[in-house]
This record gives sequence, structure tokens and C-alpha cells, in this order.
Amino acid sequence: MFRHMIAFQQVARRSVSSSIRRQIENKVPEKQKLFQEDNGIPVHLKGGIVDALLYRMTMSLTVLGVGYVLYELVKASFPQKKV
Repeated sequence: MFRHMIAFQQVARRSVSSSIRRQIENKVPEKQKLFQEDNGIPVHLKGGIVDALLYRMTMSLTVLGVGYVLYELVKASFPQKKV
């Protein structure tokens, strides 16, 4: 049991020490400039094409969902006559 804990500690140290070497560029200031810019674009669309596509897809699914719910409510309101 103790050997397993020591082996785990060694593996954990290796993975942490190997990830330290890789420097990641801080992109937060660039993103802050982009989103704080006053250019008339809503904040939920300032991310570019991907944001616009996600917004349109979300709105389409919402409209379709509301339409389907209304259809089911109308269908449930007027039950079919049993012949």
C-alpha cells in the first residue's frame, strides 16, 4: 500500500513539473479590450462568427420549441372523438 502511494506521488510530481515548462500566453487583456470596446455590437455577439452562429441556433431552437409546445397544448385541448 505504501509503495503505491509513493509511486502515485512520483507520477503526480512528474506531471506537474512537466506542465510548468510549457508557458501559456495570457490572453485575458486582449479579450478585455475586445469586450469593453464601444462599437455598437452587443456583448453576446462580440466573440465573432461563432457567437453569431450560437446565438442564431439558440434562437431558432427556442422558437421551434415554443411552437411545438403550443401545438401540443392545442392538440391536448381538443381531444379526438372516439368513434
